[in-house]
Amino acid sequence: MYDKRTVHKSELVKQAAALSDIPAAAAARLIDELLDTVKAHLRNGSKVSIAGFGTFEAQRKPERQGRNPQTGEPLTIAARKTPKFRAGKALKDAVNR
Repeated sequence: MYDKRTVHKSELVKQAAALSDIPAAAAARLIDELLDTVKAHLRNGSKVSIAGFGTFEAQRKPERQGRNPQTGEPLTIAARKTPKFRAGKALKDAVNR
């Protein structure tokens, strides 16, 4: 059933709909709402922990000096937040089975 290719959101929606016996449109809305909720919590600085799966958090990167690779000119790279994911033990175990 599973192979070594990239699985896209549309395929996840089809599979979730089939497994849950709900229409694909409802499964798509559910997945969209889940992802939007995770993004909103990360934007506000919260961690999102899903038991058996892992933890999402926004990690702060401070402002730093860099160089333009074409000209060598120094430039300032702005501070930002980047998403970080730590897989939970159950997910690690499932992947390594």
